[in-house]
Amino acid sequence: MTQSLGGTFTFPGTSLTVRRMGYGAMQLAGPGVFGPPRDHDEAVAVLREAIASGVDHIDTSDFYGPHVVNKLIKEALHPFPKNLVIVSKLGAKRGADASWNPAFSPEELESAARDNLRHLGIDALDIVNLRIMGDVHAPQEGSIADKVEIMANLQRKGLIKHIGLSNVTSKQVAEARSIVPIVCVQNFYNVANRNDDPLVDEMAAAGIAFVPFFPLGGFFPLQTEALATVATKLGATQLQVAQAWLLQRAPNMLLIPGTSSRGHLRENLASAELKLPADALDQLNVIAAQAKH
Repeated sequence: MTQSLGGTFTFPGTSLTVRRMGYGAMQLAGPGVFGPPRDHDEAVAVLREAIASGVDHIDTSDFYGPHVVNKLIKEALHPFPKNLVIVSKLGAKRGADASWNPAFSPEELESAARDNLRHLGIDALDIVNLRIMGDVHAPQEGSIADKVEIMANLQRKGLIKHIGLSNVTSKQVAEARSIVPIVCVQNFYNVANRNDDPLVDEMAAAGIAFVPFFPLGGFFPLQTEALATVATKLGATQLQVAQAWLLQRAPNMLLIPGTSSRGHLRENLASAELKLPADALDQLNVIAAQAKH
């Protein structure tokens, strides 16, 4: 029997419906998201248990590894369940030194899309996020129209079914939507980092999914007194509380926490069943304000 995983969400203008608690595959690669996994068999087991537990939304990219994570997903899960939505991203390539480099030319974006298809063993990508480079924690203004036009062309070619954006501003979302339908936005956001509060609400009003990356703080895991207090009171972990807060923040919020262990996977999935009472939400809602001081 699978868990409810936070209810469901249907991407706008599509027939794709997913449970709100998904899985991010980035951590399956080696240190620095580069090279093979520390434990290949555990990586495969994590993917299989995620699907067995009801996860039907996996976030990935061929620049994780590079190529490593998509090959693992194919090994573990192919042929894919019909209800599985795989979301990838384009816009970067890895250097031999594990560096992350922009890759936005028409040739680079099409090559990357075809790499994703080949390594996953599929004919078309369900959703692909155009990942805008820059400061990972703060999108930078500037036109992205030329890049979005390239993505729209890949869609016309049949390589991509639907398009999303990552690391973008409200103006950039509006610009992209004037060119092609956008089904999701993936930005840095969590209970302690809420600069995108207006964008979350804007996307909710438009019915567009908001998918926070680093929902647990990323390279600097969330550790606050308020989180600890609420977690202790509810008999949960701090990370479970942080994820439960996100699910209750807005109905268009989809989570993709990553892990390379089945134990942590179970902990993450269980957070979707945690309902935070009003007093706990009040305590958590002051974390971001305190973080600014």
